[in-house]
Amino acid sequence: MITRQRYHRGRLLVLWGLLLTLGSPLLAHAVPMVNDPNGSQGMTWGVALTARPDFEITTPGPHVNEFQLKNSPPSYAGVPVDSVRFLAVDDQFARVTIRYQGDDRHKQILTYLEQQFGSLERIPGQMMRGLNQQYTWRGADTEINLTYHANTERGYLFIDSRTLAPRFNDRITDSAE
Repeated sequence: MITRQRYHRGRLLVLWGLLLTLGSPLLAHAVPMVNDPNGSQGMTWGVALTARPDFEITTPGPHVNEFQLKNSPPSYAGVPVDSVRFLAVDDQFARVTIRYQGDDRHKQILTYLEQQFGSLERIPGQMMRGLNQQYTWRGADTEINLTYHANTERGYLFIDSRTLAPRFNDRITDSAE
C-alpha cells in the first residue's frame, strides 16, 4: 500500500511539473542587434532634450522628464502611432516609448525593426502569433523591446540606452524614500 501511494504521488508530481512547464510562456530572449543606432530618432543617447527647440516637456520631474515633438503627429518608421515619448534622466536622453494600436501597424513596425536591427530567430515550435508577443534586440549601446497584445491589438515599443536607462530605477528608489 505504501509503495502504491508513493507511485501515485510520484506520478502526480511529474504531471504537475509537466503542466507547469507547458503552461508557462516561453522566455523571451534577445536577438543580437545589428546596426546599433546608439540612440533613436537621429539623436545620440545622453543629449540634452531641453536644449532642442523641437521638443516640449509633457511630464516634468525632479530627475526624469518626458518630452514629445512639437507640432508633429506621432509616428515611428513612417507608421502613425498613438504616442511617441522621449525620456531623459538627469537631463540625458535615455529612452523612447512608443504606443500604437492595430495589427497592421504592428506588422509594419515589426518588419521595420527586423530590417533595421536583425531578423528574429525562428525556432521550431516558437509561437509568432500568440496573444502576448515579446521581441527584444540587444546591441552594445541600445536595447529595443517590443510587446504586442493581440487580444487588444495594442503594442508598446521601448528603445533604451543600455547605460542610462538603468538610472530610472535608481531615481525611482531615491524619490520613493
